Amino acid sequence: MNENIIPHNFSVSSKMREKLRGHPGLVLWFTGLSGSGKSTIAHALDLALYKQNIHTYILDGDNIRSRLNSDLGFSEADRNENIRRIAEVAALFADAGFICITAFISPFRRGRERARHLLPEGRFIEIYVNCPLATAEARDPKGLYKKARRGEIHEFTGIDSPFEEPVNPEITIDSSKLSVDEAVKHILSCLKKGQYGLS
Repeated sequence: MNENIIPHNFSVSSKMREKLRGHPGLVLWFTGLSGSGKSTIAHALDLALYKQNIHTYILDGDNIRSRLNSDLGFSEADRNENIRRIAEVAALFADAGFICITAFISPFRRGRERARHLLPEGRFIEIYVNCPLATAEARDPKGLYKKARRGEIHEFTGIDSPFEEPVNPEITIDSSKLSVDEAVKHILSCLKKGQYGLS
């Protein structure tokens, strides 16, 4: 860190913000292949939590790429920087007492672990939306797999760039077997078991 940069100590703590909101700040980090259903499930969960008067904010791949991270490409270095910035923003939302939901492929374990270590233990919940490549490719809602197969998109996750599966995610969803509603119910059940501070 630059020696001229001195972080400020806030008068209002994270605990104070959480008391005001009535629930802890968390990051719910969705990861999985393109077409696995991450965004669909994340947005449905966002609405379900909102209906329970829980303060949420969602960070989604294409929205972030079109604004905050519009200067980044899709090389491994740029993907790592994309996730680094997202992780920092998500940690700020959690510190403010929000449930921050992120939906990104985030293909590399190192980036996801870096995001985890920005938060106190128990405040980062990795949600792996597990989906066979064949199923995700058959869905192909944006036509990206077809473009990747034709060589129009390079370094596409699952085709010519790897996806490193989570080793011990807090929650796993098999989106080839569960409906969106079933996935949301499962996540809510996990969040309300007590270990994450939601009652």
